[in-house]
Amino acid sequence: MSFNTFGKIFRFTTWGESHGPAIGCIVDGCPPKIQIKVEEIQKELNKRKPGQSKFTTQRKEDDKVEILSGMFEGKTTGTPISMIIYNKDMRSKDYGNIKNKFRPGHADFTYFQKYGIRDYRGGGRQSARETASRVAAGAIAKKVLQTKLGKKYNVIGGVTRLGILGCDLNNWRDKEISKNPLFCPDKSVVKLWEKYLLGIRKAGSSCGAVIEVRARGVPVGLGAPIYSKLDMDLASAMMSINAVKGVNIGSGMNSAQLSGEQNSDEMSKKGKKTKFYSNNAGGILGGISSGQEIVVSFAVKPTSSILSQRKTIDKFGKNTSISVKGRHDPCVGIRAVPIGEAMMHCVILDHYLLNKAQCGN
Repeated sequence: MSFNTFGKIFRFTTWGESHGPAIGCIVDGCPPKIQIKVEEIQKELNKRKPGQSKFTTQRKEDDKVEILSGMFEGKTTGTPISMIIYNKDMRSKDYGNIKNKFRPGHADFTYFQKYGIRDYRGGGRQSARETASRVAAGAIAKKVLQTKLGKKYNVIGGVTRLGILGCDLNNWRDKEISKNPLFCPDKSVVKLWEKYLLGIRKAGSSCGAVIEVRARGVPVGLGAPIYSKLDMDLASAMMSINAVKGVNIGSGMNSAQLSGEQNSDEMSKKGKKTKFYSNNAGGILGGISSGQEIVVSFAVKPTSSILSQRKTIDKFGKNTSISVKGRHDPCVGIRAVPIGEAMMHCVILDHYLLNKAQCGN
């Protein structure tokens, strides 16, 4: 299996399976002399780890990360940074009854058709368990960018839609996101969302979600106008996350409904500062960052592992039915928030380093 590496200059390679002994990643291209504490990486991982509320899978994993290389006296050395996270709470027996069956809507079928073998225990390499490694890599990217760009640099993500229920983006409050288990930025809808998702869980079903990630303090000039557009790489990064089926940059698909007057982000100059009157472009013009807030949203499909009996086929090509038991997220989109933040950090750092290499600033 190839293509386990993401990035150009700042690159990370993930490894491991959901029910294997461990997962981890190797980060390459990290600048030297960046002070990083393992607690800073752990803080980001704690936002993603399972079993923290009744709204996520009850699999219990500490997701405790260990740094094996690339650090000396608390600072990066510029050499590959290797990190490992041991798996502890696997219940492989939960998947015994579906080992020969393909879950509808899941990658089971295509994975088996391509490779002729699959690890049915929790999805193996297909599992969203892999994303813990990305979050660890993203934590390193975040620290590098905060060191280089200062405290003004910040990335924050939140769930803006849960199944059929949306929220008012005008009510977005960063501080509210960490105060509720659904990562919702709009306090007024949290109780309704909780009631809705509990009903979904009790029914043995699942729902999708939309996550919005915002990056602030990003300098003008990151990205290139043709084959290395910043928005192109951000879209690729978000689409690489498990269960993501669509990505918007700024107004995204809604741009098609706007007139030229509505869509244009008018500008003015006051002293040395450029002011934008709107941000339909999502902070990226012609593939290059404009200095505005970068806004990316992505849609996550409903969890494929559900209790409802569904028609499917087995690996022998016979018609059958399937009902998936075990511990599953009723909405995988909730824990996708820190993953989206991590991928945003990684792409922005990659383009920051590319810009340094080409333009020297």
